[in-house]
Amino acid sequence: MKISCIGAGNMGGAVARRIAANSDFAVTVYDPSPAAVEKCVEAGATGSDSLEAAVTGADVVLTSLPTVPLVLDTIRQILPRTDEDTVIVDISTIDPQSARTVLDLCTEFRRPFVACPLGKTPAHAENGQIPLFVGGAPDAVATIEPLLDWMGEKTYNFGTVEAATAFKLISNFIGMANVAILAEGLAVALKAGISPDAFAEALADTGARSFQSDLRLPWMLEQDWTSRFGVDLAVKDVGLAVASALSWRIPVPVGSAALAQLISASTRGYGREDVVSMLKLIQPDAEEQR
Repeated sequence: MKISCIGAGNMGGAVARRIAANSDFAVTVYDPSPAAVEKCVEAGATGSDSLEAAVTGADVVLTSLPTVPLVLDTIRQILPRTDEDTVIVDISTIDPQSARTVLDLCTEFRRPFVACPLGKTPAHAENGQIPLFVGGAPDAVATIEPLLDWMGEKTYNFGTVEAATAFKLISNFIGMANVAILAEGLAVALKAGISPDAFAEALADTGARSFQSDLRLPWMLEQDWTSRFGVDLAVKDVGLAVASALSWRIPVPVGSAALAQLISASTRGYGREDVVSMLKLIQPDAEEQR
């Protein structure tokens, strides 16, 4: 199966390298960054110098892009250059309304479209340890099932592209609110005289334990701001979740507060750092203490 991967950033690159590790798939990668493409080439993929060349002859075109406008623009560019049986798969995080727009564009060109946002981190993706949230026509999903099985541990089929993309936003929405309150809890614990090790060990034995505390609390304690999921991306994702909720007249004050913290982190220059940098909003001396 010929797979064209468009976008080789943190998550897109990890997915491309994961797919390239399987000889059942011939992977071509395009990204504006030559360094990002080269990392995938080293893992067994073939690099492409142009978007048009990358998608020509592909059985599946998989897009992983940072913004909604870029997703829509890229889909419009590639559709005329693909075959009728080429399945378009978007693993970006976009809102339900935009996913519907992509579906309509693909339908206009008679191309099957599957929305497939992903869970967890790039490190998990590179090892095939991620959940996949799928929506699309059953026959299109069935066509790419071998690819999905290799990409992740479990596929959750939400039926429609709108439902699949909405779930991903909800997941990030909840996760980022969790990170925001985790940072606040850590700051309070340290001020109360609780040692970092005691806080982490005891918290793991309570109902406050979560995927985010397991994953990101150690980074907070080490004051490791290296981006795995950057602040600016989180602002985009949580912003889309809040906007979707408000469009449905659902009040989301807690999630909106988390969004405000993320925006504050971005405006203070932490946009390219991991979301754990929200801790620095509460402990301004955290950077100096590192």
